[in-house]
Amino acid sequence: MLQRAETAPGFSLARSRHIVADLFTPKPWIYWTDLLVSAVIGNTFFAIALLSLRDWSHFLPSLHLATRLGIAIGSYLICSLAFYRMSMFIHELVHIRNGTMTGFRALWNILCGIPFLMPSFVYYTHLDHHRRRHYGTENDGEYVSFGVESPLSIVKHLAFSLLIPILAVTRFLIVGPISWFVPPLRRWVLQRASSMVIDYDYVRPLPTNAREKRIILLQEVLCFTWLVSLIVVPIVVLHRLPIPMLMLGYSVSVFILTLNAIRTLGSHRWSNHKHDEMSFVDQLLDSVNVHGRPVIAELWGPIGTRYHALHHLFPGLPYHAMPEAHRRLIKQLPEGSPYHQAEEPSLTAALIDLWRRSSAAALRQRRRVARATARARTNQAAATG
Repeated sequence: MLQRAETAPGFSLARSRHIVADLFTPKPWIYWTDLLVSAVIGNTFFAIALLSLRDWSHFLPSLHLATRLGIAIGSYLICSLAFYRMSMFIHELVHIRNGTMTGFRALWNILCGIPFLMPSFVYYTHLDHHRRRHYGTENDGEYVSFGVESPLSIVKHLAFSLLIPILAVTRFLIVGPISWFVPPLRRWVLQRASSMVIDYDYVRPLPTNAREKRIILLQEVLCFTWLVSLIVVPIVVLHRLPIPMLMLGYSVSVFILTLNAIRTLGSHRWSNHKHDEMSFVDQLLDSVNVHGRPVIAELWGPIGTRYHALHHLFPGLPYHAMPEAHRRLIKQLPEGSPYHQAEEPSLTAALIDLWRRSSAAALRQRRRVARATARARTNQAAATG
C-alpha cells in the first residue's frame, strides 16, 4: 500500500505525513469540553422544545401561538444539531488508541451511545472501511456504489432514516434480549443487526474476543434498561406512554439520521463496483474534503467529518487538528496532487456531482437493456422467419 501511494504522480505519503507530523496527539480537554457543552445545549433545548409542545398559558399567559411555534422550531433545530455533534464522536472513539481516554469513552456511551441506541460496539466494523483490501468491496459495510448505480439507491438511502429509530428500539428492547437465550438468533443479531452500516447486505464477523463479547453484552443490557425505563415503566406505573417526548425523540432521531445520510453521500465519489480492490491513491480520490463555508460545514459535518479524504489519508489524526492539517497539505503539496483533486467547494456541489454521475450510469444501463432487448427481438424474428 505504501509503495503504491509513494509512487503516485504528484503525491508522497511520507511527505504528507511529515507536513502534519506534529498534529497527531489528541488533546483530551478539547474532547471533554466539546462533548459536555454539546450535551448541555442539546438537553436544555430538547427540554424547551418539549415544553413548547404543551400549553404554556399557565406560565406565560401573553405568549402567542406564533411565538410558541418559533420557540419550538428553534429549540428543535438547536437540540438536533447539538445531539448530532455528540453522536459523531463515535467516529473518533473507533480511531483513538485502545487503552487511552477510557473515561471519555464511558462518558460518551452514558450521555449519547446508550440514550441514542448507538452504543460504541455497533461501530467497531468501521475499521474495515479503512483497510485497503476491504474498502469499497463486499467486506466494507459502509460503502454502496451510489455513483455507478441508479439514483433510486440514493433515495432509498435517505428514506431508510425514517425506519432506523423503530428498528433500533425493536433490536434493543425485544430481539436482542431474546437472543441472549436463543443461540441461533444470537448469531443472526450479532451478524446482521449489530453494525452501523449503509450496505444492509453486510454480514458482520462474529466476535471472538471474550472482552469484546462482554462489552457488547454490557452495552446491550444498558440499552435495554434505558428503553424499559423510557417505555415500559410509564405504561406500568402511569398507565400511559410519554407520547410527546417519544414523538419529539423520534423526530430528532430522524433529523440526525437524515442529515448524516446526506453528509455520507457527500463524503465519497462512490465510484467502485463493490467487487474491485482499490489502490491507496484511488481510495483517496474516491473520498471528498469540503473546504468552503466553514461555519455551515461544521453544522452538517462536525467532528472533522467534512475532511473525509484527509481522514482516509490519516485515520489517526484527531478531529481538532484537521482544519490546520488540511490548510498545510493544500498549501505544501504540489498543485493538482490527488489530495487537491479530492476537494469540493461545498456539500451541495458534491451531491450534485454524485446525482449527475448516478443519473448518467442509470441512463447507460437503460440503453444497454434497450439494445439487448432489440437484439433479442431481432434474433427471435430471424429464427421464426
